[in-house]
Amino acid sequence: MGKKGEVKLIGTWVSPFTLRTRIALNLKSIDYEFLEEKAGTKSDLLLESNPVHKKIPVLLHHDRPICESLIIVQYIDEVWSSGPSILPSDPYDRAVARFWAAYIDEKWFPALKTIRFTKVPEEIEKKLNEMREGLSLLEGAFVECSKGKSFFGGDQIGYVDIAFGGLLAWLRVREKNYSVSLLNATATPNLAGWAERLCAHPAVKDVMQDPDKLIEWVQINIDKLQQAPPAK
Repeated sequence: MGKKGEVKLIGTWVSPFTLRTRIALNLKSIDYEFLEEKAGTKSDLLLESNPVHKKIPVLLHHDRPICESLIIVQYIDEVWSSGPSILPSDPYDRAVARFWAAYIDEKWFPALKTIRFTKVPEEIEKKLNEMREGLSLLEGAFVECSKGKSFFGGDQIGYVDIAFGGLLAWLRVREKNYSVSLLNATATPNLAGWAERLCAHPAVKDVMQDPDKLIEWVQINIDKLQQAPPAK
């Protein structure tokens, strides 16, 4: 679906926010050109396409830029409406999905992101507990949104699946970094099953990052990351 050159995506393979866009594009079976940014640099195309935030991802549709991952996902859902729906059709369910996506970015993700800058053991444990508490809330949200089905979106991957799924590999990285298990069958059984199903989905499995490769990438690019940390 989509003519060659019609859709382009500026991003990086390591970016959880780029991953969100790739999953949405795959769900809609949209052909696109992936324009990979180099670590620690910002291409002229990126700066021209997103002069306000100067951040990835940026979707180029007919050379018109759309920025911010969740806005891009909504745009994809609206423009390619003939494919599987990402946002619920019911206004209340749609509002609930947007609420939880906002919670993930505004409340849960900050702990996942900032823990890597934390050196004091007590502060590390505080961040881990924040992530645990958030996962507990998301466990309940999954039960509410899925209505007993496989995904937050029900039978199919939806908006919250993409919002949270984009961060899943980096959550596994933090588990490896600190030798903890945050998302597991004991503490969050519903989310643990969801994560397995999501990663096995055809729209996800070929673009989901390998946590070990992410760790290796960070070790190689740590200096560049400190100069130009990625953002959504």
